[in-house]
Amino acid sequence: MWVNMGKAKSQLSRLGRMAWEGEEVVITKAGEPYLRLQPYGKSIVERKPGRLKAQIWVAPDFDETDEDVVESFYDSQGS
Repeated sequence: MWVNMGKAKSQLSRLGRMAWEGEEVVITKAGEPYLRLQPYGKSIVERKPGRLKAQIWVAPDFDETDEDVVESFYDSQGS
């Protein structure tokens, strides 16, 4: 069901019930899709730490900042 923002304001309880029951509810603004109303639920995908191990590479100097960059912040007094 698509409903404009004005009608959605006055029918939020009904629209919420419809979404909870599985109907797709899209709120429009100026005739274009703007929001999708969905029931709250737990994440479908269970998070597992380390799932991307050996697939991501981080440079050894990732958290180091070049001194020239640091100095440029202090030297640029509103130029």
